[in-house]
Amino acid sequence: MFTGLVETQAIVEDVIKQDPGVRLIVRSAQIAAEAEIGASIAINGCCLTVVAKDQDAMAFEAGEETLKRTNLQFLQAGVMVNLESSLKVGDALGGHYVTGHIDDLGHLHERLDNEDWTVAWFRAPARLMNQMASKGSIAVDGVSLTLVDVIEDRFSVALIPHTLAVTTLGQLKTGDPVNLETDILAKYVQRQLTAEPPS
Repeated sequence: MFTGLVETQAIVEDVIKQDPGVRLIVRSAQIAAEAEIGASIAINGCCLTVVAKDQDAMAFEAGEETLKRTNLQFLQAGVMVNLESSLKVGDALGGHYVTGHIDDLGHLHERLDNEDWTVAWFRAPARLMNQMASKGSIAVDGVSLTLVDVIEDRFSVALIPHTLAVTTLGQLKTGDPVNLETDILAKYVQRQLTAEPPS
């Protein structure tokens, strides 16, 4: 479980093909110093397990299903990613509950910059739009955000200067793919509303 509060941006040092998946090497002295083998780390919001590490780098393995559903399939050496360590019992919850299980890919539809602030519009699959509501929560590339407007096949979020500076969202360009995870409570509500009554 995560909060959607990104701890740091980190650089992808290598992407090694291991059919049908890949091995990712991510360099972050800050996270690697405390991570243990077997620990869960969110990379762009996608929960992966540390399978090897040294003083300032960690290795992860991403399988075929993970690659198909996330923008990890597009990673190359030199690309920056968002990192967050898993939530520990007693930690403050500053964002919202994020599972690290990506629902699907969306993409940046429009970016409206105003000085150091940005309103970003993202397109998302229709099945995810039914789990979104204005003032609700969404995780975009692992960043906990508040939904502003939700219309048909897209939604907007307001990005403050701090978020733009400390996460990869500040580097997004129109058309860039992003990992989306809707609020877990919205999933349960939708399930209850659409479930057929027992016969």
